[in-house]
Amino acid sequence: MGQCDFLIAVPVKSFDSGDSNRDLHMLQVTRGAQFPLVTVRTRLPQTASVSSTIHADLEIQFAEQLVAQGNQMRVSGTIPATLSDFKIDPPSILAVAVKNEIPVKVEMTWRPQ
Repeated sequence: MGQCDFLIAVPVKSFDSGDSNRDLHMLQVTRGAQFPLVTVRTRLPQTASVSSTIHADLEIQFAEQLVAQGNQMRVSGTIPATLSDFKIDPPSILAVAVKNEIPVKVEMTWRPQ
């Protein structure tokens, strides 16, 4: 039987929420200049073309940090949070100001149970 391989690639900068400030921030967070595409790959058998329901395993790459394969998803990266995001004034310790940046490093794998 035959099969079809699909690759869908979308430029990150093409996502438009209607809020230019949010969109610019999203481009920075996803490192859109370094990783400009979101890609989705899948392989379907020829018989899927006549089925009313298609089940597919997708492989998704987003900013080279989010990868989905089969029934699990791996995520790694840094969430660039700041104190001011939460309306917290950066405190000072012994007269030395604390940085506004509080990056959160993430590495995890999700699997269905």
